[in-house]
Amino acid sequence: MNEIMVLAEHRRGELRDVTWEMFSKARQLGESLGAEVSVALFGKGVNPLAEALKPKANRVLLVEDDRLESFNTETYEKVLIQLMTERKPSLTLIGHTAMGMDLAPGLAARLKMALATDCIGIDPEGESFSVTRQLYGGKVNAKVSFLKKGPYLFTVRPGAFPVVERDALPGKRD
Repeated sequence: MNEIMVLAEHRRGELRDVTWEMFSKARQLGESLGAEVSVALFGKGVNPLAEALKPKANRVLLVEDDRLESFNTETYEKVLIQLMTERKPSLTLIGHTAMGMDLAPGLAARLKMALATDCIGIDPEGESFSVTRQLYGGKVNAKVSFLKKGPYLFTVRPGAFPVVERDALPGKRD
């Protein structure tokens, strides 16, 4: 495992709670697997958000462009495909929000990645992962394992992981 990438989600100049929740899980996984945590932040005029993210990640991958001012699936997908092809993260986490549900399936298909959606649990299993998802309206929790080695793309249900404060990371900007 070399890198765990989190896609930061923001709205009206503020990072959404699911971003911080994914960071907590990514940091926990990164520490146990010896992986760096990076964050991809897209938008226009989002430098203050990048500064807030710096202590949480090993790297902040900031892409500023007028075309990224508002979420657009095709534009975000193109930027993410280029970024993920260059960096080759072992695991990418995206919020299971309207944005994530729109973005993740096409991204996983184009990059030929294993996809698990609406995850409420993520656990390493050797060189792979198992995820917990709810079925039947939350009446049953199913633990799903992957047969193939990654890379993996998971969408994370908002509120699934608590925000845990950890020591600051270097937060280099790319």
